[in-house]
Amino acid sequence: MANNYMTEYQKWLDSGVLTEAEHAELVSIKDDPKEIEARFYGPLEFGTAGLRGTMKVGLHHMNNYVVRHATQGFASVISAEGDAAKKRGVAICMDCRLHSMDFARAAAEVMVGNGIHVRIFESLRPTPELSFAVREYHCQAGINITASHNPKEYNGYKVYWEDGAQLPPQHADAIARQLEKIDIFNDIRSIPYEEGLASGMITVMGEECDERFMRNVMSMANAPDMVASMADRFKVVYTPFHGCGYILVPLALRRLGMKHVICEPQQMVIDGNFPTVKSPNPENPEGFYLAVELAKKHGATLIVGTDPDADRVGIMVRDDQGEYIPFTGNQTGALLCDYLIGAKQRAGTMPEKPAVLKSIVSSEMVRAIAERNGVSCFDTFTGFKFMAKKIGQFEAEHSYNAIFSFEESYGYMIGNYVRDKDAVTASMLIVEMACWYASQGMTLFDALNALYEKYGYFAEKTYNLVMPGLDGLAKMAQLMENLRSNPYTEIASTPVSEFKDYQDGSVLDVQTGKKTYMELSGSNVLRFELVDGTSFIVRPSGTEPKIKVYVLTAGSSPESAAERIDRYGAFVQQMQA
Repeated sequence: MANNYMTEYQKWLDSGVLTEAEHAELVSIKDDPKEIEARFYGPLEFGTAGLRGTMKVGLHHMNNYVVRHATQGFASVISAEGDAAKKRGVAICMDCRLHSMDFARAAAEVMVGNGIHVRIFESLRPTPELSFAVREYHCQAGINITASHNPKEYNGYKVYWEDGAQLPPQHADAIARQLEKIDIFNDIRSIPYEEGLASGMITVMGEECDERFMRNVMSMANAPDMVASMADRFKVVYTPFHGCGYILVPLALRRLGMKHVICEPQQMVIDGNFPTVKSPNPENPEGFYLAVELAKKHGATLIVGTDPDADRVGIMVRDDQGEYIPFTGNQTGALLCDYLIGAKQRAGTMPEKPAVLKSIVSSEMVRAIAERNGVSCFDTFTGFKFMAKKIGQFEAEHSYNAIFSFEESYGYMIGNYVRDKDAVTASMLIVEMACWYASQGMTLFDALNALYEKYGYFAEKTYNLVMPGLDGLAKMAQLMENLRSNPYTEIASTPVSEFKDYQDGSVLDVQTGKKTYMELSGSNVLRFELVDGTSFIVRPSGTEPKIKVYVLTAGSSPESAAERIDRYGAFVQQMQA
């Protein structure tokens, strides 16, 4: 389509459906061929995470027309499942971003226009509640208008299937194929929102769903008596970064029995412009500056922050110098894994054949913790839809019971009622865990150091090779192809023992040349196992123009682990050369 962008631009200008402001926005770029090309060279790619892009008028951006087009494609896939699927319908949720409610209603109008029943939330809700609603109300599918923790210019369209997990690849491919056939203006069937409400085809969800969700969240608490004994003394600072966690996370903490839940007032204001932060991402510690001030003022040892759609959670912990330091998703995951195993053992609630799930790029410390405590540990591809699929497999086989699933990018899933990252439940359990350690005279900083002493000094770091622009995708593909056809035999002078290609599931023993196959296959990820126990993993990002390189290692001391991280990190910087 590269040569047709001017034709597509003209088509939008002549469509007769744009609002005055949208038309004016397109007219304003008429003398800027580069901008026209960027907006119209091709559609936003529909992948397993749905759509994500900046909000502008044009084919390659998030706007009402692109949302309606995607929804028509999704409606066709749901309709193909038959009348029962249309009646079960679709749950629709939205976050705090600009235009999220507009996009959610546009999606509802198209679903109803295709004879599909809609359950839509009255206002913004956490992503895990959407996953819950799909399962709780036996919907066929779900849509969430969110760009998670991306900057304010972005919005997105995430699609879920009947298990409450994001769409599996075959359904995402089916939608993508539909979208190639459907004209963005002429082939969309829709009914006005108010008509859908009046006819009963649209049901609005609110407090009743919240309450059902919260009952499930609170059922995950392990030690209410212990929390009650600490409630007068333990203080926690919370920030939702202007987003969806602002009601349910404080509610969960208070229902847990916490008395001192100190919410950061400026960031409790719902605002899709995210006025107090450059990036509303709990992975970025600089966003916590207001919460740190508050924690210092009140003498809190823990700060909890959730991203705008409340599926990821990050924490800052007071260290032995009195400073607040960020924990990585891997560190929090290791702490939670160890705590949940211990808490379930103490409470006598450990199920038979317990299991922990983690993504292939997440810390191996979690495997060490699980296996040392008699809990099985399974790897999945990156993305909670793969963990959801694994749990579905466990259920079908009556084999394992997953007690904890986690991903290094600050996502945690506990309990059987959601099939996606859940910062509401995770925040509650992090605070319960911090209270438990406080009852032992320890902070989470002390607790993490104790885990390192017990299980080894694990360290992880993710490096990004950013490849922007139209040629970025080609460069990314070329780098992956080069590594696949000519894999490293040593990295930073350390020999490679095994080369794993998750595309075909092959495992090459570098010393003997023998090839075997592993259970996982079908993902564009390469993994180099080094003779010192380090894993060096390379994968293209699914949402941004960059290749991610993960270094997972362990040492005999914090210094030796840090030295390895630095040495392999220096090697990553040469990979683009």
